[in-house]
Amino acid sequence: MSLPHAILTALLERPSSGLELTRRFDRSIGYFWSATHQQIYRELGKLEAEGYIRTLPAEQPARGQKKSYEVLPAGRAELARWTAAAQDPRPQRDVLLLRLRAAAVVGTDGLEADLHRHLELHRRQLAEYQEIQRRDFPPGKDAPEDRLRHLVLRAGIDLETFWTQWLTHALDELGELPGPR
Repeated sequence: MSLPHAILTALLERPSSGLELTRRFDRSIGYFWSATHQQIYRELGKLEAEGYIRTLPAEQPARGQKKSYEVLPAGRAELARWTAAAQDPRPQRDVLLLRLRAAAVVGTDGLEADLHRHLELHRRQLAEYQEIQRRDFPPGKDAPEDRLRHLVLRAGIDLETFWTQWLTHALDELGELPGPR
């Protein structure tokens, strides 16, 4: 049930239309909790039906006008409840790791090129996160909400750093294996 909570979080940060919300997901929340635009719009309808959000009244009624949403007290209470609830870590599921395990029994043909591709993708993502950090979290920006947002970004930086280091190691290891690759 995390997508509704991601939406509640985003709407508490700033009331938004569905379109604005999907754009914000594409630029920030989507880095760690992805959702399609269709999923977001579907969840907005459910959250409104559950009494967690409401459509803001339009200044001037107009056909085709985009709706903006805000969180109601019940939505804030639900988000606070969910935030405080204990949750176990999810088991790691990564298709690349499974493919490496399979390569141990069927061979590594084609794997090296894809490991290089993954390494480049993780390097690019790491550079993007580092740019966001440089731009959005200069020294001295240490309000509690900024520190928590920066902590989330640091998780992304640390994960991308891990993957770039691990993939470099995996490619070195693969290069030392005997036989065709």
